[in-house]
Amino acid sequence: MKKLSILATALVLSVTAGAAQAQVISQRSIGLELANRLAAGAVQACADKGYAITATVVDRAGVVRAVQRADNAGPHTLAASQQKAFTSASARNATLAMMESAQKNPGAANLTDIPGFLLLGGGVPVKVGDEVVGAIGVGGAPGGHLDEQCAVAAIEAAADLLK
Repeated sequence: MKKLSILATALVLSVTAGAAQAQVISQRSIGLELANRLAAGAVQACADKGYAITATVVDRAGVVRAVQRADNAGPHTLAASQQKAFTSASARNATLAMMESAQKNPGAANLTDIPGFLLLGGGVPVKVGDEVVGAIGVGGAPGGHLDEQCAVAAIEAAADLLK
């Protein structure tokens, strides 16, 4: 009987330990070095085209990791870039694609009602393989499609760090 009790206790402990481990997950997220490189890359990509912008990089949860505001970038570009980055990280999608979807699909139009979401082009997820590790938001170019081009250029320039 004592052996049976010990065996039952061991079984319960192993099941409990397995359940506890199943509740802990590991996720990759964007690091500071990469966030700074992306922000600087976006500011430079837009500067090369004559645009003064702000670039905000967030981690996978939408928390700000890096911000760079070009000289002469408008004050509104800070909030716009942060909201685009948050939207992209949260939805795991580019904000330009989300904006176009909301314009074509009345069922998606209420996405604009989510606090912190901004459905304008310029927010792009940062991925390692298929995993979103963060996002970059750009605000200040004369069009969301141009903001997105600068974000994409920054991500492409940092491709060596996204492996």
